[in-house]
Amino acid sequence: MSLSHLSFYSSFTLSCLGLAFHRTHLISALLCLESMMLSMYIALSIWPVETQMASTALIPVFMLTFSACEAGAGLAMLVASTRTHGSDHLHNLNLLQC
Repeated sequence: MSLSHLSFYSSFTLSCLGLAFHRTHLISALLCLESMMLSMYIALSIWPVETQMASTALIPVFMLTFSACEAGAGLAMLVASTRTHGSDHLHNLNLLQC
C-alpha cells in the first residue's frame, strides 16, 4: 500500500468516525462531510494518474461540483435551522415537527 492510499484511507476513516461520534452540532457534521468529500476528491484526482487513463480525468471535476452543491445546501439548512430553532444543536431538531 502506497503512502497516498494510506493517507486517503486514514483521512476518510477519521472523517467517518468524526461524523459518527461528534454529532452535537450541525456545523461539525457538515465539516466531517466536507472532509470526506475532500479525501474522495484527492483519491479521484490521483486515480487517473496511477491508471494512466485519460477517460477518467473528468470524474474529479464532477465530484467537486457535487461537493460544492452539497456544501451550499448544508449551509442553507444550517442558517434555516439556526433562525428557526435558535441554535445548531442536532438534538433540538426533530423531523416529526417539521
